[in-house]
Amino acid sequence: MMFPLYWMVVSALTPGGQSPSASFSLWPDQPTLANVTEVFQTQPVWRWIGNSLFISAITTAISVAVSLGAGYALAKFRFTGRTVLYAASLLTIMAPIQVTIVPSFLVVARIGLVDSPWAVILPTAFDVVGIFIARQFMLGIPDALLEASRVDGAGEIRTFFSVVMPSCGPLVGVLVILAFMARWNDFLWPMVVLQGNENLTIPVGLSTLTNNPAFASPWGAVMAVATVTVLPILLVFLVFQKQFVQGIASTGIT
Repeated sequence: MMFPLYWMVVSALTPGGQSPSASFSLWPDQPTLANVTEVFQTQPVWRWIGNSLFISAITTAISVAVSLGAGYALAKFRFTGRTVLYAASLLTIMAPIQVTIVPSFLVVARIGLVDSPWAVILPTAFDVVGIFIARQFMLGIPDALLEASRVDGAGEIRTFFSVVMPSCGPLVGVLVILAFMARWNDFLWPMVVLQGNENLTIPVGLSTLTNNPAFASPWGAVMAVATVTVLPILLVFLVFQKQFVQGIASTGIT
């Protein structure tokens, strides 16, 4: 599992990278940062990273908020059509993005969001998997605790923020990691709706390097950018790893 990551770093430090036709080496004879320097000087990599961070952060915040609210409503409220609504939401997981990509693009184009970060953010803010995980977690919160809060005079909003949310730390950790990873690594939808080179996300920008005439051998540039793109994912996981493990365990037990 770790070897491909190791090979990626080695290729990034190898002059010209390690192309598929070149001889393979476990460590370069003369390690250098020339690949990193060249690609960052000739391509708008910092802009790509900034675009990805903006899209991932905004989408993660919206997705987590929607998942928490919807999961709480589906787990603790009784209303007509709840089961049908929940089942219909789960059915959307079965539809691959290739089925919905054309109508989604037409909607985005009609409202004038093509080549805008919001064209990526808005269609992906509703995360059914996040809602499912939130609902499963909140089923484990005792109803008696919520009833006690309401008897004490707390409204639904105060009950949610003062009683439910303090126990949802592990759940938030799970939702943040899953949502951020999904948006940071998303490739197909950003490739469709983002057209200008300056507006690309890092996965889409990375794909343009393989056929870029600016590089005699693109593999060093590709591996250099790929190595940098792994760092935000590692940082997010290290920050939320404790909550992630607790949340997955709690959801599974429920």
